[in-house]
Amino acid sequence: MTEKPWLKSYPPGVPEFADTDAYNSVVEIFEESIERFRDNIAYSSMGAEITYGQLDEYSQSLSNWLHSTGKFTKGDRVAIMMPNMLQYPIAVLGILRAGLTVVNTNPLYTARELQHQLKDSGAKGIILVENFAHTLEQVLPEVSPDVIVTTRIGDMLGFPKSLLVNTVVKYVKKMVPAFSIPSAVSFNQVLSQGKSAQHFKADGLNHDDIAFLQYTGGTTGVAKGAMLTHGNMVANMQQSYEWLRPADIKEGSETIITALPLYHIFALTANCLVYAKLGAKNVLILNPRDLPAFVKELGKHEFTAFTGVNTLFNALLNTPGFDKIDFSSLRMTLGGGMAVQESVATEWKQVTGCPLIEAYGLTETSPAACINPITATDYNGAIGLPISSTEGCVKDENGNILPVGERGELCIRGPQVMRGYWQREEATAEVMDADNWLHTGDIAIMDENGYFTIVDRLKDMILVSGFNVYPNEVENVVQSHPDVLEVGAIGVPDDHSGEIVKVYVVAKNKSLTEDELMAYCKENLTGYKRPKLVSFVDELPKTNVGKILRRELRELDNKA
Repeated sequence: MTEKPWLKSYPPGVPEFADTDAYNSVVEIFEESIERFRDNIAYSSMGAEITYGQLDEYSQSLSNWLHSTGKFTKGDRVAIMMPNMLQYPIAVLGILRAGLTVVNTNPLYTARELQHQLKDSGAKGIILVENFAHTLEQVLPEVSPDVIVTTRIGDMLGFPKSLLVNTVVKYVKKMVPAFSIPSAVSFNQVLSQGKSAQHFKADGLNHDDIAFLQYTGGTTGVAKGAMLTHGNMVANMQQSYEWLRPADIKEGSETIITALPLYHIFALTANCLVYAKLGAKNVLILNPRDLPAFVKELGKHEFTAFTGVNTLFNALLNTPGFDKIDFSSLRMTLGGGMAVQESVATEWKQVTGCPLIEAYGLTETSPAACINPITATDYNGAIGLPISSTEGCVKDENGNILPVGERGELCIRGPQVMRGYWQREEATAEVMDADNWLHTGDIAIMDENGYFTIVDRLKDMILVSGFNVYPNEVENVVQSHPDVLEVGAIGVPDDHSGEIVKVYVVAKNKSLTEDELMAYCKENLTGYKRPKLVSFVDELPKTNVGKILRRELRELDNKA
C-alpha cells in the first residue's frame, strides 16, 4: 500500500511516523516522568494524592517484594482486580518493574469469568480489592495463584481518612462480603516489607516482552488474552503523544479526568500511561455511576482533559449541576469505545465549550488506531485518521484493498498491533493476515481525505457502553439453564448504552419466567453482558446445518 491520503489531513506538526524506538519499555517512560516531575501530583483519588516520587517509592517496594517472595520469574503473569484507586497505578508499575506481565481483570467478574481468566493466563499472583475477594475464594479450588495480595478501598488515603473510609465501606455500607483466604497478604504489609527488601529491577526489558495480557471476547465467546508487548505499548504512547501535540499540551501541568475503568484498554493507555508520560495529574473516579458525587468531584479540579464513552458524556450532561462546573481549563475531550452520537457531541460542546473528539481503537491495537484531529472543532461522524506510524485500509471478503468510497472491512497495520492472542494461534490467524493487517470486523468507508467512517459490523459482537459482548458467551450461559432448550442472543439499539443484549429463548419448560432467567444470568455474567430483554419463542431461525441465524433475529426485532 503506497497511498496514504490521510497524511494530507494531518494537523500541522503531527509527523507521519512516531519515534517508536525511543524507549525500550513502558517502565523506561515512567521512570523518565518520575525523574522529571518527581514532586508533581501523579494520581488523585477521594481527596488523597500521590506524587510521581511516591509512585516511584511505592511501586519499587512492590517490585522488591514480588522478587523477594521467590515465586516469580521474568514474564510470569500477575492479575490486578480493582476499580480506579491509587493502588492500581502502583500495582501496574510495580509488576512491570519486576519484569512481570499485568493481567487486567474486571472486578465485577462472576466466579465463572474470573476462573477462566486466571486459568487461561496462568496468573501466579493476584492483587485485588477485598470487596471482590469472595469471588476469588469461590474459584481457589480450581485455580491457585502462589501469591494473593488484598487491599481495602481506603488503604492509600492516609490516616485518619483511611480508617474512616474502610470502616464505612465494610460496616456501614456492607460492601465487603465475608471471605476467608488465609494465605492472603495485605497491600500495606507488602509495601512495608518491600521497602526494606533488596532493590530489584528487571534487567533488559525490551519491545518483545509482554507488558499486558488484555482480555477481550471472541467469536467463540471465550475471552482471549491479547498479548500487548512493551513495544506495542511504547508505540501507542508515542503515537498518542505526537497526536496530542497540536492541543497545546503543557507537560507537567495537565490534569485528566479518569472515569473509565483503568482495567479497560482505553483508560489504561490514554489516561494511566500517556498522561503519566506528560507528567499530568490523573483524577481517578472510583464510582462514575454515582453521578451526583462525580459532578461534585469534578467541581474540585481545574481539569484540562477528559476521556470517556458516549453514554458517560450523555449521563453527565443530564446530571444537575454539571453545567455549572468551570470548564475554562478544558482543552481536550476524547470519546472512544463506542460511537459518539452527534446530539451528545453537540451538547457537550455547547455546555463545556470544548469539542468532543471521536477516536477508534481496539484491545488488539493497544488501543489507539484512528483519531480525529485534535484541532477539530465540530462533529463529523468519522472515527478519524490513522495516527502516526499507522496504516488503514478497507478490504473485500477476498482480501483485496478497495478504492476510496467503497464499503469493506476496516483493517489496521502498525507497531501498536498485538503480537497475537495468548496461546491461541488459530484465533490469531483468523484476524491477522499474511501482510500483517489486523482485520477489525468493522465495516468502514474511507473518503478521499483519508477519514474512515464505520457503517456496519461484520461480526455479531454487541457493544454495550464501550464493552464488547460476544453472543456466544451469553448463549452458553443461558443455554446451561436446565429449562432452556435453545437460545439466540443479539444486540438491540438503546439510547443509554448504545446497545443492550436481547435473548430469544425456546424453553423446555413453559413455566420458565423472565425473572428466573435474569436471576440465573446475574449469577454467571457480569452486569453489561446480562440480557436486558427476553423473548420466549417456539423456534429459532436456523441455517440448513442448524446454525442459529442471528441476522434473522435482528430483522425479527426490527419488525417488532
